[in-house]
Amino acid sequence: MKTRRKFMAAVALAAAATPLGALLNPASAAENKVQLMFVQSAESIKADAKTLRLVNVAPQTIYFSDRPERIAGHISMPDYLKEWTAASGPNNFSKDPPNATLSVYEADKEANTLTVIEISKPVVEGRDLVYNYKLLEGKVPSSGGATALFIDWIGPGGGVGVGFHGVGVGRRGVGWR
Repeated sequence: MKTRRKFMAAVALAAAATPLGALLNPASAAENKVQLMFVQSAESIKADAKTLRLVNVAPQTIYFSDRPERIAGHISMPDYLKEWTAASGPNNFSKDPPNATLSVYEADKEANTLTVIEISKPVVEGRDLVYNYKLLEGKVPSSGGATALFIDWIGPGGGVGVGFHGVGVGRRGVGWR
C-alpha cells in the first residue's frame, strides 16, 4: 500500500510540474485521451442578454480530467486566457467556443440556478472576468450570489451535458445532443 501511495504521489507531482499545453498536446496516441475541464468561481454575477460578468472572480482557474488519467490543478488567469488560443484546430476555444454550465446562488431560490451557455471572448476587467455568451438551455439570471462556471473540456472528444457527468449540454463528444 505504501508503494502505491508513493507512486500516486510521484504521478501527481509529475502532472503538477507538466505545463498545461503539454497535457493538451500529447506526443503519443496513448496520451491523446487527456481531456481537461475547467471551473471558475466568483463572488457574484451580473449579466445582460449578451455578456456574463463573473464579479470578483478567483484569480486561479481549476482544471481536472476524468479517467483514464486523473489530473487536477489550477492555473493563473493569464495562463487560462492563453489556452483560448494556444491549441490549433478544434481544440482552440477561440475557434470552437466551449459550452459551460453556470451555477448561481440566488437568495430567493431553494436550489442554485443552473444554466447552459456557450462562452466566448473572455476579457479581464479589474477583478472581474467578462464573457460573451449564447444561451443554450435555461435562463441566465441578471444577478446573483456565489457563482461557479463549469467549462467544457479541451482535448479530444468531450462535452458536458445532461446525461454526461450530470451538467449542461455538450457538443464536443458523447454529451452532444
